[in-house]
Amino acid sequence: MVKIRRAEIKDAEVLRRIYNQAVTETTHTFDLVPRSLQEQKDWIAARQGSLAAVVAESDDGKILGFASLSRYRDRPAYSTTVENSVYVAPEAHRQGVGSALMAELIELASHHGYHSIMARIADAQEASINLHRSHGYELVGIERQIGRKFGRWLDVALMQRML
Repeated sequence: MVKIRRAEIKDAEVLRRIYNQAVTETTHTFDLVPRSLQEQKDWIAARQGSLAAVVAESDDGKILGFASLSRYRDRPAYSTTVENSVYVAPEAHRQGVGSALMAELIELASHHGYHSIMARIADAQEASINLHRSHGYELVGIERQIGRKFGRWLDVALMQRML
């Protein structure tokens, strides 16, 4: 059983480890430089309101993944739209962790009055696209060769869920 709760500053090192693995080994994020512990603490501190960060925890208290809502764009007309991010520890893949985190993000976004959630999925990752589809997201576009990582040009799938 997975428990979802708000991220706390005390979670920073574990979240940093999960995120930095994605930075250095995958195309799941376009970040190229791993986060420092202080940067991770600042990231958590900035996500204590409607732009929330949550963690998935096992029965024994081990953090299996985390997710967040962020501003989609800076201009005021976008203020009712958010973007999601979901990261699951490699050892917890295919155990329902991503789905539990996604369900919580949708609930939080709805509760805070957002109208739409966007997802930007790099490198057409099938597992991530399927996760989003299973939660009501639709593919609304492909950004071609918009990023470059590990010496490759990468496309980004843009998915959207209306709330």
